[in-house]
Amino acid sequence: MRAWGRVAALGAITAIIMTAGSIAAENTRRYRLMTVDPGHFHAALVQKFMYSDVDPVVHVYAPPGEDVAHHLKRIESFNTRAENPTSWQTKTYTGADFFEKMLEEKPGNIVVLAGNNALKTDYILRSVQAGLNVLADKPMAITPADYEKLVRAFEVAEANGVLLYDIMTERFEITSMLQRALSQDRELFGELTRGTPTEPAIVKESVHHFAKTVAGAPLIRPQWFFDVRQEGEGIVDVTTHLVDLVQWQAFPEQALDPKDATVLDARRWSTTLTPAQFEQVTGAASFPDYLRGDVRDGQLHVYSNGEFTYRLRGVHARISVIWNFEAPPGTGDTHFSTMRGTKAALTIRQGEAEQYRPVLYIEKAANTDAAAHEKAVKRAIAALQMDYPGVGARRATNTEGADWVVTVPERYNVGHEAHFAQVTENFLKYLRTGDLPDWEVPNMLTKYATIMQAYEMSRSR
Repeated sequence: MRAWGRVAALGAITAIIMTAGSIAAENTRRYRLMTVDPGHFHAALVQKFMYSDVDPVVHVYAPPGEDVAHHLKRIESFNTRAENPTSWQTKTYTGADFFEKMLEEKPGNIVVLAGNNALKTDYILRSVQAGLNVLADKPMAITPADYEKLVRAFEVAEANGVLLYDIMTERFEITSMLQRALSQDRELFGELTRGTPTEPAIVKESVHHFAKTVAGAPLIRPQWFFDVRQEGEGIVDVTTHLVDLVQWQAFPEQALDPKDATVLDARRWSTTLTPAQFEQVTGAASFPDYLRGDVRDGQLHVYSNGEFTYRLRGVHARISVIWNFEAPPGTGDTHFSTMRGTKAALTIRQGEAEQYRPVLYIEKAANTDAAAHEKAVKRAIAALQMDYPGVGARRATNTEGADWVVTVPERYNVGHEAHFAQVTENFLKYLRTGDLPDWEVPNMLTKYATIMQAYEMSRSR
């Protein structure tokens, strides 16, 4: 089933399963989730939809507090929504020994991790050592020491016959999928250029906001989210998605090696929050003691921003992630991505002109013949119909800064929250076959090794 259609089909699949006999149900519900310390709302988004072969009973293990309370409320909101409600049954254990309790009881075979990142890599390693599969939110490592544990975790996972996978939702964003597909069309795109450190062949930039709405409600973030020792600095967090896209698009289904990547320049900087802003997004009236060292002149300084330039197999790329407090009214998160080929550039913009929705543009290279370019665009769009029926292209207006705009039917725009179900279904598919694609593990290791290079360089300057 194509990625874009998976979420739409979930309700129908579930209905079919519910009418099947007990033997069929037993065979298809062989996967059981255990959610550990769900401090990030991504943990709940894994359960925004039901899955045909996942048991509806989910065990949650967490320390007592607001994090687990918010998580349970989100799951309940999915169960009680008017349209396509879920039917999860949650069994919760709270206590200081929550992780040891999970390992002792092991009522499931998939550990879902999305929360405080300070101990995430330890949880990953101990879970695979216990023979459990792990589906982990990014980042799986926030320091070089974590990375060494992650390398060990992949070795143990292979030895124990279990799978370890991180949640890369951006691969399921339709404009990213189309950018990847068109970049492989040699008549249209040509060859990916090498670029230079000052004019990279690939640029990925994103702007995010601490104050936002998730699942229709204002997001309350945990206080530790603003502690880079627990959440991770910006240069190791959202950059995970962007580096993943560089690898996935520029070197599709090719196994990479950490030695293939060299970071050339990196920097980090902070975003400041007033006490009132901190209270708005956390509900806390004051900064906790563990953040006191990051408070200067009454404002909290969070190293949530990072940028670096690197070379991957000779191709130059630039990564940038910025976190502001709140988007101006009527605006939202923004994303910019460009891939420069010898015949054309493929650029995604998500700014005011696009009404803060990602749009893919095609721009011919200066030395490309206009008539040949038009012919290549039309042929490439026609070739996309097999996998992406209905996708088209129109000539760009003078103000759009490109030659062509790729038009995408609304059914493909399932939204960021639905991408978690798509990633989870992919993971379940790999569990059924018993293995990940042979390029996934080396590329996860290369991704985190690259980010750790940037992390260390940014802190040394």
